[in-house]
Amino acid sequence: MSGLEVVYLMTAAAFAGTINAVAGGGTMLTFPVLLACHTSPIVANATSTFALVVGTSASIYGFRQQMAAVKPWFLKFMPVSLLGGLIGSILLTHTSESTFSRMVPFLIGFATLLFLGQPFFRRFADSQSHRRKSQGQHAAKFAVLFQFLVSIYGGYFGAGIGILMLASLGFLGFTDIHEMNALKNILGSIINLVAGAYFVAVGLVDWPKAGVMIIGALAGYYVGSHYSQRMSQSFIRRTIVAVGVLISCRLFWLQFYHGG
Repeated sequence: MSGLEVVYLMTAAAFAGTINAVAGGGTMLTFPVLLACHTSPIVANATSTFALVVGTSASIYGFRQQMAAVKPWFLKFMPVSLLGGLIGSILLTHTSESTFSRMVPFLIGFATLLFLGQPFFRRFADSQSHRRKSQGQHAAKFAVLFQFLVSIYGGYFGAGIGILMLASLGFLGFTDIHEMNALKNILGSIINLVAGAYFVAVGLVDWPKAGVMIIGALAGYYVGSHYSQRMSQSFIRRTIVAVGVLISCRLFWLQFYHGG
């Protein structure tokens, strides 16, 4: 790595850690930066997952006061998060490099749309409060199934899983954003931990780049979890959407320009 690449990777990981602690979607920063630093797509995905999961411990500590309130739901979601994360990571390693490269613009575009639609998801969830109260058991079963599907996607790629989980928690009747972020962060860390461990086992992690990114991610997660109330989430959302649109458009153009 050159000195400039070290700066790029550490800065991207720091911003990704902050964004993940506040809203989710940091992979949309680390993944393209790794691609720009001459990393193959699958290795970039695996390295990004591993680096960010190590930093998640800082955000979990920052939300420690909310952990007691969300513990019952954590116990419900943990088994499917572990299983889904493993399934997703195995699916990734059984995807060819060329196939995954063709999928990348669509994956980033999908994550961008999730980010763009986050306010709608929350408003719609709030509008269903009465229905949630009368159908709480059915909502809980649906949420567990939805978490399983989110976990598979998270193990495979991961960008946007925080947004999906926040929407699901809204349907369950959560109203405290800090409790929602606490549960979202710890479940996200479990998904990425399983996927990251599998990627390490099969030799997909670029260790020098991962080491640099872990340092940045730790700082970013700590800042995001401790000072999220002072940050403008609308500004963060607009920034991520803009980055996602630019990256996906660029990748689509390169793909079609080079004939797929």
